[in-house]
Amino acid sequence: MAVPNLVVDDTHTDTDAAAATSGSSFYLAMRILPAAQRDAMYEVYAFCRAVDDIADSELPRAERHAALDRWRADIDACYAGAPRASLRALTRHIHTFQLKRDDFHAMIDGMAMDATEDICAPDEATLDLYCDRVASSAGRLSVRIFGMEEAPGIALAHHLGRALQLTNILRDIDEDAGINRCYLPRELLAREGIATTSPTEIADDPSLPRVCATLVERAREHFAAADRIMDAASRAHVRAPRIMSGVYRCLLEKTVDRGFDLPRTKVRKPRVRMLWIVARHAFF
Repeated sequence: MAVPNLVVDDTHTDTDAAAATSGSSFYLAMRILPAAQRDAMYEVYAFCRAVDDIADSELPRAERHAALDRWRADIDACYAGAPRASLRALTRHIHTFQLKRDDFHAMIDGMAMDATEDICAPDEATLDLYCDRVASSAGRLSVRIFGMEEAPGIALAHHLGRALQLTNILRDIDEDAGINRCYLPRELLAREGIATTSPTEIADDPSLPRVCATLVERAREHFAAADRIMDAASRAHVRAPRIMSGVYRCLLEKTVDRGFDLPRTKVRKPRVRMLWIVARHAFF
C-alpha cells in the first residue's frame, strides 16, 4: 500500500520522525504515550514508513532490493553500536526497550515481498506470512515499548497486526489493483470461482463481495482475540493499542457499510469518531 514519500538519511532528526507519523491513523494513539515511549514509537514508525516507501517506489526492482539491503545493514549497525547519524535516536530506543533485531528484519523482509514482484492472489500461508512481516512485526516492537509482558505482548501483536492488515487489504482493494496488486488469498477466490490472476479483473468480479465477507469475519475474529488479551493486561500498557484497535475497527465497519459491490467509493477516516476513541481510552 502506498505511503507518503519519506527519505531517511543522515539529515534525519527526531522532529522528522514525528512529522512522518503525523498523517498516520496511529498518530493519535502515539500522542498519548509518555515522552520516552512516544519518541520510540515515532522512530520505529519512521523506519517502517521508510522501508514501505522503498517497496512502493517506482525504482527498478534491483534498486529497491539494494535499498532494503542497506536498511538491513543499517539496523545491524544500530545493534553493533555504530549507527549512522540519523539512526542514533532509534539506537537509543533499541537498547532502552530491548527491541529485537529480528522484528526489524522481518519488516524489511515483508517489504521485500512487495519489491520482488507485484503480489496477486497469494496462497493463505503466504498472505499470513506477509501480514506477520509487515504488520505483526511492528506490533512486536510496539508492545515492548508499551511495556507489556512477553507472551501476551507477542499474542497481541499477532492478532492485532493481522486485524489491521486485513482491514487495510479490504479497504484498499481498488488502490492496490491500480498498482497491479491483490492481496486476497487464492483459496478464497477459487472457492467463489474467481480464477483470474489480474488484480483489476478480480476487483471487478461480481463474486468479490463473498470473498471479502470471509476476510471481514476473519479480521473481526482477530480484533476480538486482541480485545481478550488487552482486557487481561494492565490498562496503562494497552491504552495505545486499544486506540489503534478502535480506529481500525471503525475503518473496517465503514468499509463494510460502503460494501464491496461496484462502484466502490474511497473510505474516509471518520475524524470525529477517531477523536472520541482517543478520548475514551486516554482519559476514561
